[in-house]
Amino acid sequence: MSKPRILVARAVFPEVIDRLAVHFEVSHNQVDAAWSKADLIARLQGMAGAFTTGGERIDAEVLAACPDLRICANMAVGYNNFDLPAMTARGVLGTNTPDVLTETTADFGFALLMATARRVTESEHYLRAGRWTKWSYDMFAGAEVHGSTLGILGMGRIGQGIARRGAHGFGMRVIYHNRSRLAPEVEAACGATYVGKDELLRTADHLVLVLPYSAESHHAIGAAEIAQMKPTATLVNIARGGIVDDAALAAALREQRIAAAGLDVFEGEPRVHPDLLTVPNVVLTPHIASATVQTRRAMADLAADNLIGYLVQGRPITPLNPEVLGAA
Repeated sequence: MSKPRILVARAVFPEVIDRLAVHFEVSHNQVDAAWSKADLIARLQGMAGAFTTGGERIDAEVLAACPDLRICANMAVGYNNFDLPAMTARGVLGTNTPDVLTETTADFGFALLMATARRVTESEHYLRAGRWTKWSYDMFAGAEVHGSTLGILGMGRIGQGIARRGAHGFGMRVIYHNRSRLAPEVEAACGATYVGKDELLRTADHLVLVLPYSAESHHAIGAAEIAQMKPTATLVNIARGGIVDDAALAAALREQRIAAAGLDVFEGEPRVHPDLLTVPNVVLTPHIASATVQTRRAMADLAADNLIGYLVQGRPITPLNPEVLGAA
């Protein structure tokens, strides 16, 4: 009996390709070429499954052109590259990789907060340029982290991890806003207090964004929201590009209407708004919040497990649209 055919759309760990090859006829992209939508459609012909990494848009056009497709397994917790209603209508399962990256991403979120508050990037550029000739009392004086107010917009697993680090590790007052309030025992474990969005913006010394991207959250932080923040506040985005209006943020940073920002995600990435590249008070990283070898391998393994679980065993691990399972 022939093996199902799958496409691995980006380069991944060779060991994961080997695991998949036990169960599938695998076409891969280990050269990590950049594919257009037309390229993706061409390569998905006859494929039962696709291993995606967040950059491959699976929408109605792709689905209509690829009638054999049964599952798309994202090597990411986010899935805004999936048109999930269109996938459900076509009977195509979507999966993601929650949990395995929570603590690593929370670590990075806090690292980015620290780098932003303490002006690490600015000071390193200053030193590398040979401009450090003497010490001064106010040289790159940044913002306090310990004992300050940490605001979190979006309080899922990663947001809760950041809250615990702030409350228990740095003695911060933690406030959060979310679509729904957490259970009292979860709030207590996180040391966090629920507030309205306006209060969050007005009160936070350091605001961290950890909410999923959707049409509703597009530009959740724009010029109006930035205007509510303290001029001494910092903003950190480890969620998704498009949640922040990058042009509005760059203008606010240049005019010092907020103190600094740390960004791991961007609108239209890998392109970065050019204005963000010209302001000094921003820390920029290329979407690496989950980037440890152990975590990225765990993400790849879970995506592979979803493909094997569904196409071979009929039991995916982390389905996003489980209603497809009942219709299969």
